[in-house]
Amino acid sequence: MVIEFSILLLILLLLGGLASLFGFTLVLFGVVLLTGVLWLLEIFWLKKKRLPPEGKTPWWVEYGANLFPVLLVVFLLRSFLFEPFRIPSDSMMPTLLDGDFILVNKYTYGVRLPLLDLKVIAVNEPQRGEVMVFRYPGDTSKDYIKRVAGLPGDTVSYQDKRLAINGEPLVVEKMEDYLHDKKLYYSSQFRETLGNVTHRILNEDLMPAHVFDKNDFPGQENCQYNMAGVICTVPEGHYFVMGDNRDRSQDSRSWGFVPDANVVGKAFFIWFNFSDPGRIGAFQ
Repeated sequence: MVIEFSILLLILLLLGGLASLFGFTLVLFGVVLLTGVLWLLEIFWLKKKRLPPEGKTPWWVEYGANLFPVLLVVFLLRSFLFEPFRIPSDSMMPTLLDGDFILVNKYTYGVRLPLLDLKVIAVNEPQRGEVMVFRYPGDTSKDYIKRVAGLPGDTVSYQDKRLAINGEPLVVEKMEDYLHDKKLYYSSQFRETLGNVTHRILNEDLMPAHVFDKNDFPGQENCQYNMAGVICTVPEGHYFVMGDNRDRSQDSRSWGFVPDANVVGKAFFIWFNFSDPGRIGAFQ
């Protein structure tokens, strides 16, 4: 039993290392295939070869075959319905905090084949104001989360910390200042209506150019930068996204547009936060 446990622990450590190198989805798919092969061998061959039939199953076959149905269900749910993510930064404050664990609806923006990320069934398209998870255009191995500000064909203007879509400034209402509990400083807080979504945003006493350490990106010719901020026209098949913590978010203002092929899903629920369990379900 000790030897079996040690081997399983080594396998888990190896899988963790592979996931960090190649991505969790690819590694999970490989494990599902491997355990599926063991399950088929046990059902259609090994069981018939054992004498007597109720003889001892090799432990590695037994574990693998028993894990296969569970891993298959996890893979299908994670690929087509819901996927968990952890918020790694403050860029979406005050809506989402560093340490929030969220669920992402992968079906709402269409069914995509796992690994290939090829959309096979169109359902809905991302809308202004929705919080979207996507693969970062600069490195598709990384998942980012931001709020959709501009749709294909929109002109998005962020000038002097005011957001406008197609020439129409968004409705903004001043709220009480926001206290960052851990870092003990205040930010100006506003209630903003973007599309059909009303949410909170933060601004600080920083120059508008703070977030515009812009990199070269596809479609950069669609953007004009000035001392007040940036004005961009969103190309077809792309989205313009921004963080709610406007002065602390690297987003489409600096690294460009999100292609539709990079879309993962719509964030909709906080299911846990180790440091603040009261945030469960607190998505705004």
